[in-house]
Amino acid sequence: MLLSDKYPFLTNYFTQALTSDSRPLPQSILFYGNDLESQYILATEVARLLNCKNDKSDNCECLNCKWIREHSHPAVMTISRIDNKPEDDDSKTVISIKQAALIKETLMSASEFHRVFIFCDRDEEGNISGLNQTNFQAETANSLLKIIEEPQPGVTFIFLTRYIDDLLPTIISRSQCFFVPSKEGVNYNYDIIKGVFENYWDFERKDIFDLSQKLTDLTKEHTVTEVLQSIQNYILTVLKSNPKRSEFIDHIRLTEESLEQARLGMKPINIFDNLCLKIIT
Repeated sequence: MLLSDKYPFLTNYFTQALTSDSRPLPQSILFYGNDLESQYILATEVARLLNCKNDKSDNCECLNCKWIREHSHPAVMTISRIDNKPEDDDSKTVISIKQAALIKETLMSASEFHRVFIFCDRDEEGNISGLNQTNFQAETANSLLKIIEEPQPGVTFIFLTRYIDDLLPTIISRSQCFFVPSKEGVNYNYDIIKGVFENYWDFERKDIFDLSQKLTDLTKEHTVTEVLQSIQNYILTVLKSNPKRSEFIDHIRLTEESLEQARLGMKPINIFDNLCLKIIT
């Protein structure tokens, strides 16, 4: 399956950003979600679009596209605990300060290409995992803040993680965040919230607290997490049919924040009040 078929909204967003002056491509991007392999593929596709010399089509065979598909492009670097380590770097479990210094040194020289740095975790067998504050620690992240906040032209940083809150707030605040839904074996069942949350975009502001109470009542028979996951599944289903409706991407992100609030033990009524206030306009 082509990436443009798998993630039509995201690929369309990035393609348009490269050809539109009104919505330029962000220079620091954060992908989050459970499917880290798809995030990595999407990140390399962004790198390909940025460096393609022809029509940016899925099957372009220009030299840059070939290099990127072969993971051999000189300006597209994966930064992980095992990738692109300086010779004198003996760290084995983290993205290190020495790797941050290597990036800064690389940026001191000019390049004819668009340079892309893809930050992730990867094991010796090549399996992609997400960044967190254990493998991408504060000291290293903070050493990169200036070049992330004030990037040179022709430089893009991409961060891959499972949950947004797994990264430092300083990285999050400097990045544009995109939820990447898993497409492999996912059950988008939303029976729990049927009849309560369907067509939520048609609700008015006066309905917010009534809707919140109905969602809270569902937690008498289901956990808060189950109700929120059902809401997220419903929004994902709607997004598949409306890939150009960018607000649904924001609503998925807001639901993810609500799931984190549930993990922290916040009261259900407060969680649903907050969520409904943010997604119903």
